Amino acid sequence: MSMLLMPGRYRPWVLSLSLCGLVLLSACKRDRIDPDAPAAEPVAALQQLARHVADNDLVAYAKASVPPAQYARLQAAWADGHSRWPLTDLPLDGQLLPMMAALSAPDAPQRLQRSFDTQIAGQATGVRQAAHSMGLFGVQYLRNQTDYTADERAHYSQVVDVLSRWAAAAPLTDKQRARTTITLLTATARTSGLSTDAQLQAAGMEDCLRRLGTFEKAFKTALASYGLSLDAALTGLRGELVSQEGDNAVVRIQYPLAGEQIEAQVRMTRRDGHWYLARTLEETDALLLAADAATAAAAALAEHDATVAAEAEAAAPVKDAAPAPAKP
Repeated sequence: MSMLLMPGRYRPWVLSLSLCGLVLLSACKRDRIDPDAPAAEPVAALQQLARHVADNDLVAYAKASVPPAQYARLQAAWADGHSRWPLTDLPLDGQLLPMMAALSAPDAPQRLQRSFDTQIAGQATGVRQAAHSMGLFGVQYLRNQTDYTADERAHYSQVVDVLSRWAAAAPLTDKQRARTTITLLTATARTSGLSTDAQLQAAGMEDCLRRLGTFEKAFKTALASYGLSLDAALTGLRGELVSQEGDNAVVRIQYPLAGEQIEAQVRMTRRDGHWYLARTLEETDALLLAADAATAAAAALAEHDATVAAEAEAAAPVKDAAPAPAKP
């Protein structure tokens, strides 16, 4: 990843910027959307998702993201250890538990503060340069990513570019803000009790989402103190229907981010009478197929083991009852 080419001491800040930016949807520029126009049903579905995230209600967000029957199957897949959706929808989802573990460590406040004081405080020029580099490397990286559609690459590149300009001007080296942010995030992460996969498994999907909703609120509060309001982006989302063919639609959205306007184009799919993000349905359909296969394989293995055990048990009495060999 291009981010790894950046100076090590700036990576945590770049990671935070990436987390903020990539969490927001997909892309193309066109005319300004009329905020007074009534929302089409697919647009209303998107706005509902954004409102749930703004409210830090991740359970409601998850329930609104997929049909009820699929949601129940995803809960079961989590309980069986075959899924961590919707956490896997997060950008850099593989970094979530390491980040929570680092923030939850007993010495995290002191260690992070020392790291900030020695590596970040007073380095305004270096941080501005890192933010600029993040924009250049991030856009270059995204353009080469085949996992994203062309529209998604265009959108994420736009978001990274906007965030790099915000970071260059934000007071990221301010010691008092850093102290407040570190105190808030470490305390909230520790209270969540979620820093290992075993803890995710034990808590279950909905309880994890409730606890992470509290951490999300703290994270957004911290970003707002640096002048970046994700809630403004979420509540300011506007959209209009571009096209619809049967159960498939394309929606153009627009939202404010760091004082600039981001525009995006997303695919929607209607299932069971309701509209959902097409990519979410595609990914969860694939996830559930894999979970079903894993469950079937586990059941087949358990059945095989039971058969082998039953056969061994049935053979044991026969062996014990066999007559002793005749004496010569």
